[in-house]
Amino acid sequence: MARTKNVHSEGAPTEKAPAYDLMDRRILSALRRNGRLTINELATEVGLSSSPCWTRLKRLEAGGFIDRYEAVLNHKAMGFANVVFIEITLNKHDDKIIGAFGDALVRIPEVVSAYLTTGDYDYLVKVIVSGTEHYERFIRESLYRIPGIQHTRSTFGLRALKESSSIDPLLLHSHHAAGD
Repeated sequence: MARTKNVHSEGAPTEKAPAYDLMDRRILSALRRNGRLTINELATEVGLSSSPCWTRLKRLEAGGFIDRYEAVLNHKAMGFANVVFIEITLNKHDDKIIGAFGDALVRIPEVVSAYLTTGDYDYLVKVIVSGTEHYERFIRESLYRIPGIQHTRSTFGLRALKESSSIDPLLLHSHHAAGD
């Protein structure tokens, strides 16, 4: 079962990442591309024997570097070809309203990601729908039934230029190191 939760009330992430080395980044990068690698395949790909690779992998999992393993579904193949980004402004901003809104939002199946934001609106929400009729039904029967919404603005995505659920630690670290 997919994990859905309101992460608004969780503590802010720390700015300083725990130490991990180049081999750890290779392991994370390989798993990012293919989370179904066996330990032997992973070890071969990163240039380790199986036992040290397994030890590192378990340490990375225990250290929270790997949040979860999941299948990335092709929504278009399932009949849900439209991605909609919704900017939402609430009419109040107290903790109770924000918490209740976030709790309600994560229970809506069409919502695949939602962020509390800074700027002109309070939330940026990404939904997947089959088309405009489904989107209208989603707005009327799900989103607008959540108390506290003052204003929304929707934008249909035409084509994804990049879609990823995580960064590549090899590329990011190399880019970051080059800029230092």
